[in-house]
Amino acid sequence: MKRIGCLYEDIYLYPNLCDAFLKASKGRQDDPEVVKFKNNFEKNIKALQKGLMRQSLDIGHYSYFVVRDPKTRLICAASFPERVLHHAIMNICGPVLDTCEIHDSYACRAEKGSHIAVKRAQFFANQYPWYLKLDIRKYFDSIDHHILLKCLDRKIKDQKIVLLLGKILETYHSSEGKGLPIGNLTSQHLANYYLCQFDHWIKEQRKVKGYIRYMDDFVLFRESSEMLKGDLNEIQGYLNQNLKLFLKPGIQLNRSKKGLPFLGYRVFPNKVLLLPSSKKRFIKKLIKYESNYEQGLWTEEKLAKHVTAMIAFIDHADSKGFQRNTIQRFGVSSYGLEPGDPRRRLEQQRQELPVCESERQQPWQQEQQRGLSSGFPPQDSENKVSLSRMKSCP
Repeated sequence: MKRIGCLYEDIYLYPNLCDAFLKASKGRQDDPEVVKFKNNFEKNIKALQKGLMRQSLDIGHYSYFVVRDPKTRLICAASFPERVLHHAIMNICGPVLDTCEIHDSYACRAEKGSHIAVKRAQFFANQYPWYLKLDIRKYFDSIDHHILLKCLDRKIKDQKIVLLLGKILETYHSSEGKGLPIGNLTSQHLANYYLCQFDHWIKEQRKVKGYIRYMDDFVLFRESSEMLKGDLNEIQGYLNQNLKLFLKPGIQLNRSKKGLPFLGYRVFPNKVLLLPSSKKRFIKKLIKYESNYEQGLWTEEKLAKHVTAMIAFIDHADSKGFQRNTIQRFGVSSYGLEPGDPRRRLEQQRQELPVCESERQQPWQQEQQRGLSSGFPPQDSENKVSLSRMKSCP
């Protein structure tokens, strides 16, 4: 493995820090922290530069909160200057770590992502009759700092970078010498990199051609269940001995034609469906978002923005009927309908709309159909966003 050096100075270059600020503030321009940083932009950027040059950064200022979607997690939100720092680091180090990744690792990588991972899983489901799905128990909290730094040292020659990343690791411990804070950009990339050597072992030593990983969720595809059982025994030993990780209970070994539960979908060789848990989560969020709009907490633009992100997720499954029925049942307020008889009113409104094909010609809708979240057009009388019009056409 070729080691790469002379990276540290690139982190505190002015253009890199400016780019890091733009990335850290994306979608958060009105947040008080962002406004405060921007009001004294040059001073704050120079403070980051100075701290990096002197290797005297004051870091580890987290605020903590719990999310329960889909499972309970403790999120560590770094202060905004630290988020800028994290982006500046990963602008330089991210591409270096990416060179170690195998083709079929899909988290935290450009031109990859969960939807491409699902397509790749469907491809393998067509090629192999059996699959073995595994994930790591309490993955972020189980990552060993010492092992991670040794892995980084094998790839990054610049010791200033390794020391800086080590300093970030020291700001959080789930137990002595272990754990990455969920919520840090650096944590996502480092957690993905931590399993890189495992990926190469699977592909090069175990000779598994049908293999795919998204963070700590990974799937092996083989010709027989016996081969996968042999892989399982070896995997457990490798993870325990080399990375101090343990598999989560609920290991799934099954035929590909039965459907693989993966990243919120059930992937079959010839179709992709939503998992029941994904449907429930979609409905729960839609009701919550509609309530926020009805109570005046959200504008229609904000409502549409959040719902579009959800629809972009379920659009990658065969879910047109589910979308239509769910939005008819719960997505009525954003279209100006009374909740008393939404279906009758919705149909009446639809008859007054232009044909669906003309609506699909809107550029922003073309982007949405490709699975992009590029935002919505200005809210005017002729181009008003609504949930029902947005997805009423089959």
